[in-house]
Amino acid sequence: MIQLFISVLLFFVLFFGISFILNMILRQTWLMAFVFPIIVMFIVDTFPFSTYFTDPGYAFTTLWNELITLSVQDAIILSSGFIGTIVAGIVIKFLRKNGYQMF
Repeated sequence: MIQLFISVLLFFVLFFGISFILNMILRQTWLMAFVFPIIVMFIVDTFPFSTYFTDPGYAFTTLWNELITLSVQDAIILSSGFIGTIVAGIVIKFLRKNGYQMF
């Protein structure tokens, strides 16, 4: 149970930080929220990325089956990363609204 809590916290902080920095540099508030599913593909799949181009039918059906068969703990951990990207977008929007020029 403690490992799950630490993993959730680490994924939240990791993706919050990456999203915040990318949002600050690229000035695209929700960019990381759209990139996050690609990152999940890299985490979950067990075959090379080129398979998505050479044999897309096999790649996407296998990816879908692997996503469906994720354990609850893995789904919670990946969801916490996505929540981190969303919170980073909200924080950036709040900072820009309040007049911070860098953000």
